[in-house]
Amino acid sequence: MASKLLAAVFRRSFDKPYAILRPFSTSAAAAAGVEPYEEETAGVTMKGVKISGRPLYLDMQATSPVDPRVLDAMLPYYLSRFGNPHSRTHLYGWESDQAVETARAQVATLINASPKEIIFTSGATESNNISVKGVLHFYREKKRHVITTQTEHKCVLDSCRHLQQEGFDVTYLPVEPDGLINLDKLRAAIRPDTGLVSVMMVNNEIGVIQPVEEIGKICKEFNVPFHTDAAQALGKIPIDVDKMNISLMSLSGHKIYGPKGVGALYMRRRPRIRVEPQMNGGGQERGIRSGTVPTPLVVGFGAACELSMKEMEYDDKRIKALQERLLNGIRAKLDGVVVNGSVERRYAGNLNLSFAYVEGESLLMGLKEVAVSSGSACTSASLEPSYVLRALGVEEDMAHTSIRYGIGRFTTEEEIDRAVGLTVRQVEKLREMSPLYEMVKEGIDIKSIEWSQH
Repeated sequence: MASKLLAAVFRRSFDKPYAILRPFSTSAAAAAGVEPYEEETAGVTMKGVKISGRPLYLDMQATSPVDPRVLDAMLPYYLSRFGNPHSRTHLYGWESDQAVETARAQVATLINASPKEIIFTSGATESNNISVKGVLHFYREKKRHVITTQTEHKCVLDSCRHLQQEGFDVTYLPVEPDGLINLDKLRAAIRPDTGLVSVMMVNNEIGVIQPVEEIGKICKEFNVPFHTDAAQALGKIPIDVDKMNISLMSLSGHKIYGPKGVGALYMRRRPRIRVEPQMNGGGQERGIRSGTVPTPLVVGFGAACELSMKEMEYDDKRIKALQERLLNGIRAKLDGVVVNGSVERRYAGNLNLSFAYVEGESLLMGLKEVAVSSGSACTSASLEPSYVLRALGVEEDMAHTSIRYGIGRFTTEEEIDRAVGLTVRQVEKLREMSPLYEMVKEGIDIKSIEWSQH
């Protein structure tokens, strides 16, 4: 249905070749050499910032647009098949229940799990809370210790701090300069009372891929449950919960071109992992997550997983090419550009760059025609440098200038080229005003200078 509507708009807009894409990105129109509509020449003003139109979207780690095919799958469950999937006495409930179970199988297939091991939640944050707090609360009599890393998502770190306030012990493993953990340090940190190891699969800020399979082997050796936040990995890199020996895994719908407000928790059945529910109610989702399952969102999540299963390889090749185009384009015109995190072990759609001798906030303000971020969407309001970059040992001035570019399924070459041009122009503009950059060009070693205080 959604695709038919889009086709109809295309037909009506044949004399205006950029009509359908215009509302999404004004900068993309400029890249394509298309004149903007007259009614939008006044620009867009929001939160006191005025720009010429809607910016390019390169923030896929924050969220992704819903794939029209996913919307097609969802619409009937908003309009005609609106039954409660827990209503067992009539057709409306039966067809919704069947749709939920189909989606459960679609999610499970993508990670090589059983549908019975999939619990639907509101998203990865809820799944992380259930995993970290739920496991330790259930095994509290024997297990009082958690191991995680300093670069985890904030919801995992805050869940661990909550446990610390309750008297549990938490080990926050440091990471190497490339963002990866040291497996020997992980092994050394495991204690007889360790109840959980939680390590993110793909980091949301810098895109590094942790050695999950090796971590799983260590956890299996010590008989410790292994949890991973795979919100940024699902549908982007191959996941096999058996091969990786994962006990619990957090998943999100809106990172893989599905709807917001839905996610899942993978919970291994053999050997069985147990958790204490974080919410009480009607006992839905095996009592782990009470509350009416939102059928349209779950259907959309399942459809997004099925599409990712079919198109992961194609998407990966295309996104890698776009990432190389972006990085090479910027480096061809700018020096002092550093890639944060491992270059070899990373998801290509996440490119985190630091620009030397540039003030970070000014750079972001100058890039209003490109929707990028300085790090996690959950911490972007803070003026503090990213805790993830600080854990890597990135110096504070470089951490302040980091920009995360997120490339996805619908990103175009024209958008990449436009982003390169805008980034280069803004960095050059700021460096022209930087006395530090002038000193560097004159051959002065900035780090050797002893600055006097007044």
